[in-house]
Amino acid sequence: MRALVLQHIACEPPGVYEDVLVEHGVELIRAELDEGEPLPGWRDFDLIVAMGGPMSVNDEDALPWLRDEKRLIAEAVRAGRPFFGACLGVQLLASALGARVYAGPEPEIGLLPVRLTDEARSDLLFADLPEELLTFQWHGDTFDLPAGATLLAESPVYPNQAFRWGTRAYGVQFHLEVSAEMAREWGRVPEYAAALARTLGVDAAERLVEEVAARADELRRHARTLFGRWLELARHPIAA
Repeated sequence: MRALVLQHIACEPPGVYEDVLVEHGVELIRAELDEGEPLPGWRDFDLIVAMGGPMSVNDEDALPWLRDEKRLIAEAVRAGRPFFGACLGVQLLASALGARVYAGPEPEIGLLPVRLTDEARSDLLFADLPEELLTFQWHGDTFDLPAGATLLAESPVYPNQAFRWGTRAYGVQFHLEVSAEMAREWGRVPEYAAALARTLGVDAAERLVEEVAARADELRRHARTLFGRWLELARHPIAA
């Protein structure tokens, strides 16, 4: 199988999700869109993974490649191609399917739980995960659910944390794939550092990295479960 990875900044690779793909023999083709790399044709790939980034999906005037990326996602998902989006990736999925993406009330940053919905209990990816799932959050935008979407996770400040559209398109606002090293790199990105300082204080970066390191095994375990099930769903669509 071949996976197209849509990446928007070098320090936000798929992390643990990439480990799962490699272990299952999936070939990864990475498009670093913020570096001007071209978008391949989605029909050449068996599945699509879209990761995070410091930009907004609404920055189309400054970053015109966002229009092409959203068009690709819309066409691929509507054609039934398996899709998994994290953070910016879920917002791209929502926008591509016609939903609104906009600034939230305040940045959501840190190790925070999300609550799984009743619908998640029967979902192939989320079944058997903890009802209160520990996640790593670092975002300021949120989104409305696209028409036909099923909400799978929520939090008090950001009610839309994960959704499924169709049977094989998933998006999660949170990060499970992150390592302490990745979190440290994110703290050096100007947009992320500014949000962190506003939310948790100017000296919060190292403390946040230490917290991620302390819970990294838990995050990794849930990342492998969630993404591994999505990969199985992508491999065996009849199971949907």
